[in-house]
Amino acid sequence: MRLPKWSRSFGVQVTIALIAGVVLGLIARSIGPVSEETDNWLGQTLATIGDSYVTLLKAAVVPLIITAIIASIGNLRRVTNAARLAGSTLLWFAFTALIAVIIGLLLGVVMQPGAHADTASLSGAAPSQEGSWIAFLTGLIPANVLGLEVETGQEAGGLVSEVNFNVLQLIIVSGAIGIAAVKVGKAAEPFLEFVEAALAVVQKVVWWIVRIAPIGTLGLIGNAVNSYGWSTMGSLMWFVVAVYLGLALVFFVVYPSLAKLNGLSARQYFSGVWPAAQLGFVSRSSIGTMPVTQKVATDNFGVPSGYAAFAVPFGATTKMDGCAAIYPAIAAVFVAQFFGIDLGPVQYFLIVFVSVIGSAATAGTTGATVMLTLTLSTLGLPLEGVGLLLAIEPIVDMGRTALNVTGQALVPAIVAKRHGILDVDRYHSRRIDGYVPVEETGVVDAEAVADDESIAASIAESAEPADDGSPAPASRR
Repeated sequence: MRLPKWSRSFGVQVTIALIAGVVLGLIARSIGPVSEETDNWLGQTLATIGDSYVTLLKAAVVPLIITAIIASIGNLRRVTNAARLAGSTLLWFAFTALIAVIIGLLLGVVMQPGAHADTASLSGAAPSQEGSWIAFLTGLIPANVLGLEVETGQEAGGLVSEVNFNVLQLIIVSGAIGIAAVKVGKAAEPFLEFVEAALAVVQKVVWWIVRIAPIGTLGLIGNAVNSYGWSTMGSLMWFVVAVYLGLALVFFVVYPSLAKLNGLSARQYFSGVWPAAQLGFVSRSSIGTMPVTQKVATDNFGVPSGYAAFAVPFGATTKMDGCAAIYPAIAAVFVAQFFGIDLGPVQYFLIVFVSVIGSAATAGTTGATVMLTLTLSTLGLPLEGVGLLLAIEPIVDMGRTALNVTGQALVPAIVAKRHGILDVDRYHSRRIDGYVPVEETGVVDAEAVADDESIAASIAESAEPADDGSPAPASRR
């Protein structure tokens, strides 16, 4: 018995998971905990599912960042004026972040989300992981090649060691290796080819993890409802509305306006970026969405594959208009209003500065706690404010990530257009099932096909299955 066609849609599966998560969370909350320290079986199951999914994504971050950054810098050797393109990309990343954080600040001041929160139903505690400028600066200095950190703690069974990784150090180390490989020249070609092959393998594994996003979503939403309840989550709905309004303004107004000002169709921007936006929303990971984002940039927007192979992976780790601009701006204003603290011009300037400069702290994985704590600590606001917003973290993180990946695809298109290397005909071509078919342009870029082979294979897995149950061929995309 085959499932109906509509039920095989990834978006439908996530929607069902969201609803099921809310229902199961309410059931778990109604059952109540077994004791003060032990939740009931359903609550424990939901928490385990959600935590396990996030753990899987984090496990893929280290190899994906290393291979993506090295390969992206290596691909610049195939691009003319690589240094100018890289500089323009960084400037546009900062410029769009500046616009996004200003919108977030204006919405926070006008909508007053902190004033609408119910103080009786909210309580917060300082997070276990904090961001600070000292930590940010020292984090730029690699402690070891993989950026690994070992923390030792005391538990009932004795000493327990936990190995974590510093994403900033990973980026620095990977960037240095990539630059060195390019400088070495021909002798490093086998190494760069190996890294590109490794990246293709890691992207395949990441895609498998992303495909089970509905299961992870069920656990994350269900655990949030069970842990906090509707009274807590409901008191933060005005904050959620403010965040999503900010995300919508950037996505529906700012980005298409920037595209239009650079001679690109706003309508084509929306239709072209939709596959990445949809996957970013359900996966909650810019890193996990990166293969699709890169395919959108090359296949739909006409960005040269060599440049896209640099700009998109680099943006997936540093370009976060949702997580590092809009969200921390509104959240900082919310925390100040909630605790009755007045912000002055200097504090607002600091929010802008932190958002534009410190976005690499978000790391492209789910969540933006480090970025928010960095903002709050810079302003001298209570870090307990982070705990106030944990109840709705999975809900806002979906929208934040969707905006992140759309910006990561658009900026390379704008930069390529301004440097005269964008395939404008491809950008303005019609899309079928989300992508521009080859016959629309009549031109096949052999280099682009080779570079995107792994991405195309991953996308094909999400297509409708063939009649015999096997994946549909890539030609049906």
